[in-house]
Amino acid sequence: MENAIETIKDWATLYGIRVIGAIAILVIGRIIIGILTGVVRKLMKRSNADETLIKFMVSLTRIALLTFLVIAAINTLGVQTTSFVAIIGAAGLAIGFALQGSLANFASGVMIIIFRPFKEGDYIEAGGTSGSVEEVHIFNTILKTPDNRKVTVPNSKITGDNIVNYSARDTRRVDMVFGIGYDDDIKKAKEILERILKEDSRILDDPAPQVAVSELADSSVNFVVRPWVKTADYWGVYFDITEKVKLTFDQENISIPYPQQDVHMHQVTDA
Repeated sequence: MENAIETIKDWATLYGIRVIGAIAILVIGRIIIGILTGVVRKLMKRSNADETLIKFMVSLTRIALLTFLVIAAINTLGVQTTSFVAIIGAAGLAIGFALQGSLANFASGVMIIIFRPFKEGDYIEAGGTSGSVEEVHIFNTILKTPDNRKVTVPNSKITGDNIVNYSARDTRRVDMVFGIGYDDDIKKAKEILERILKEDSRILDDPAPQVAVSELADSSVNFVVRPWVKTADYWGVYFDITEKVKLTFDQENISIPYPQQDVHMHQVTDA
């Protein structure tokens, strides 16, 4: 009986110390993890990292450190963790294969947040669609089209293709083409186009707008009209100038030809 009591005492002492040690590791480890994640957050904020990336990296750091902490605590209890780590690794590998698409979107999301090819509010063309960026998430990006549709684009599709950011620069060039008839006065038409641009206060003086004959087409003499404007004024200038050119050309009796074909009828008589 005494031997049994002594054995129980020895086991209680041994495992009691191990349990206390495991609890101490968990408590102290949680404090250290809190300090380390705080340091990671401060360093990333100092580097002006995106808030979404900061939250993600802090969360990832916390999960990784907690995993090591739990394994260390289990090892203190005397449990062999080698097989446990192998099981976690195998499970992670299996999950990775099962979620290849999601992981690709995740990696692309991190790249978008780090390199910032666009930001919220920018109008972009990417992933086979275009619209204003509403939100950038780790797995996808939300766009709003000009007709107010919501488009969710996987991040891997965005980074796997060209990204055109129409809002990246403060100014844009408006490219327009206007045609006149071959019988019309080229110099007069050019003066009218230059005057229309000069009268619009939204058009910038530097870079200077360009008006030039670009093509002698099948049914028209084509002018390229290329004024520079602030990015926010792009579509307003485009629509207004197009309308004003048509109205002014009509007033000045300058024709705007349209494609046409002449059909010749030949009458065949019997011999």
